[in-house]
Amino acid sequence: MVVTLRPWARLVSSEEEIGWTLKMRAILLFVVAAGLANAQQAKVLTARQVVSLIQEHVGVPWTGETVDTFKAGDPDTPVTGIATTMMATFDVLKRAAAQNANFVITHEPTFYSHQDKTEAFAAANDPVWREKEDFIKAHHMVVWRFHDHWHMRRPDGILTGMAQALGWEHYENAETPNLFALPQTSLRGLAKSIQEKIGIKVVRVVGNPDLQVTRIALVPGASGPQKHLQFLRRNDVQVLVIGEVPEWETIEYVSDAAAEGRQKALILMGHIPSEQAGMKYCAEWLKTFITGVPVAFVKTAEPFWMP
Repeated sequence: MVVTLRPWARLVSSEEEIGWTLKMRAILLFVVAAGLANAQQAKVLTARQVVSLIQEHVGVPWTGETVDTFKAGDPDTPVTGIATTMMATFDVLKRAAAQNANFVITHEPTFYSHQDKTEAFAAANDPVWREKEDFIKAHHMVVWRFHDHWHMRRPDGILTGMAQALGWEHYENAETPNLFALPQTSLRGLAKSIQEKIGIKVVRVVGNPDLQVTRIALVPGASGPQKHLQFLRRNDVQVLVIGEVPEWETIEYVSDAAAEGRQKALILMGHIPSEQAGMKYCAEWLKTFITGVPVAFVKTAEPFWMP
């Protein structure tokens, strides 16, 4: 007996076959995507690999002579979380560990000197250094400094973050980013505005509090008197805003200038507050190319207080 399929029967069979094929393709794509996602999650970055990514993205050649090196811990430690901070104080380390951030990227030293040399502390079995070192080891933490190249970046990462925090971005000089032409205010008003916007407990000011100012130079941190004088000698700078300096250097110079009747003033924010927002900005910058690892900013507490 010969069976003849009707045209509509062959059509139904063809449609079922196409539907089955599409379903199988969808399932296959889902399985592949899930596998890739699992593979990405399984690939845990080490601290050394994070630093390599930073070196690739910072936009300036990496120099051999630099303080931007590992300060504590094993660089090949898998990273559970990244904490950027102004200074890896014991307080910061404890708060980072509480957030499960075992890789701390600090702008300033961890062990009390620019080069972070610890031999003398180890030889003396210094209790303060020892407890900090032991805490880092006990919590499998890694500390790396990001100072020189964050400043070398264009634009300077610290200056960018501070200008944003102060709300000065639109007043910045395009050719000399440290210079700002702000709406006119008194020296007292400028110092108060900086204190409130950054959240500083102790701000020091040198100069006539009633001096009307508009031309500002922002030089965060402790860049030294030579750089300070370069700006103070300019006719287009009335106020120099810095982090810190010895009192017999820039502070005395500005005090003398003010006593001579010159329109010069100095605002000292303190080293930590003067650069802190730059490391908050660093955390946001890291998130643009580091994925799969939590990145957060951990604020360094201002050490000074008013009695």
